[in-house]
Amino acid sequence: MKGSQLTVYADSRCVRIHHMNVVKWLLDEIDRAGIRGATVIGASESIDRHGKYHAARFFELADQPVAVTVAADESHIDALLARLRETDVSLFYTRCPVEFAVLGSDAAAPADAMPALAASAARITHAASPAHSRGPAQGDKR
Repeated sequence: MKGSQLTVYADSRCVRIHHMNVVKWLLDEIDRAGIRGATVIGASESIDRHGKYHAARFFELADQPVAVTVAADESHIDALLARLRETDVSLFYTRCPVEFAVLGSDAAAPADAMPALAASAARITHAASPAHSRGPAQGDKR
């Protein structure tokens, strides 16, 4: 499938929007736009567009910069950007064209089933696999 990858950058986790931290708020907006799945990456340091330095420090993680990334078809990304623009919150983002798909036995499932598939995949344990129950192979350094 073709679409876009959108990454929204926040200078700090401590930014609050509608009584929520910026990450929680963004994840809620992503869900409301119909996008199923997001990745939140905490950065150790950043310099914002105003030249201010932000960093996660031992005693204060609140100033930790974050990036929230999603991949979806163009209509869902457009819907998300429209929702974000309506709030008038100052955020920096990048948008890139991407091709994306799901690999594995659930690849043919409809996109709406993705959260359920991820939850069911998380319940599968590697202890049930025959290779794991035999232990490491000869010469395997595990």
